Amino acid sequence: MSAPASFDYQPRTRIVFGVNTVEQVGGLASDLGARQVLLVTDPGIVSAGHADRVTSLLEAQSIKVARFGEVEENPGTRCVEKCVAVARSAGVDTIIGLGGGSSMDTAKGCNFILTNGGQMKDYWGIGKAKCPMLPLIAIPTTGGTGSECQSFALITDEETHQKMACGDSKAAARIAILDPALTLSQPPRVTACSGIDVFSREAFRLTITGLPRVLASPDDLEARGWMLLGAAWAGTAIENSMLGAAHSAANPLTAHLGTPHGHAVGLMLPHVVRFNAKEPVAARAYSEMAHAAHLTQRTDSPEQAAERLAATLRELLARTGLPVSLKASNLNQQQIPQLAAEAASQWTAQFNPRKVTATDFEELYAAALNHA
Repeated sequence: MSAPASFDYQPRTRIVFGVNTVEQVGGLASDLGARQVLLVTDPGIVSAGHADRVTSLLEAQSIKVARFGEVEENPGTRCVEKCVAVARSAGVDTIIGLGGGSSMDTAKGCNFILTNGGQMKDYWGIGKAKCPMLPLIAIPTTGGTGSECQSFALITDEETHQKMACGDSKAAARIAILDPALTLSQPPRVTACSGIDVFSREAFRLTITGLPRVLASPDDLEARGWMLLGAAWAGTAIENSMLGAAHSAANPLTAHLGTPHGHAVGLMLPHVVRFNAKEPVAARAYSEMAHAAHLTQRTDSPEQAAERLAATLRELLARTGLPVSLKASNLNQQQIPQLAAEAASQWTAQFNPRKVTATDFEELYAAALNHA
């Protein structure tokens, strides 16, 4: 047997998983030394009552809470700046992100500026924060983004509309509380958009079974747990191996067409799988993923397995009720060159297992536009 590949795995986030584990938030925050917390969330989470519940649990531990409840979908620099203003006026020592990826991105973005100053564009890239950052507790209410296990904040530049990936190990959550019960309040569209945006082999195995069950029975708490844990493992995979062409292609769709990020990834992913599968190493990896999810037999070739995986991803997107082609996003053929150029310039594109150029992205977008 050959020697294992070299790796440097540095887990930073404690994961607390289980139904009603949110009840532990007060004690966990207290253990981090929290006395004045900033709770970052969105209007939907406030309406669902989750923000009030977390606030009460914190206050029961004599922890004061300031709330920023105006997080927007695909948060931009102005949203982060508003959050920072609340944090500064309250003199917070700990931050809690409660909600989907947007809430956690906003919480991380706030942490960057609050502790290191400047603007979000100053942290575009990796490791640009020079000063220590405040402890962060992440409490996801969607099973999809995996942001709770990542050190990156994805923030849109309001002027250029570029999505900036701002990453630093100091920005990673100290604790992630994964409570499946919190995801029961998700609207069906949010369940679909977030659930389709999960990958890595173990995450995919959990999700390929869990998402159809959740779509059919929104109160299925066991399946909700699979989705939430799968998202965390996907986030862990991203943190250690980065992203690729699917996310690079998705970001311009969100910036220019307003396509939700998870849906944009789902639209592009089958086409990217087919593109990458022309690289033998990637084809074998896709084959292992497909077999782990019981989609194929060991006798299938890697190319056959990759095609089955791509087809399954499209079928799963169709089951969510979301459009399966870019026609529904009002994309026209003339926009493709600009989108392709932006996708090729995305930092994450360099981590794709097969080299991908602007011309390749044009072909990927064309395939997603014409695929009915």
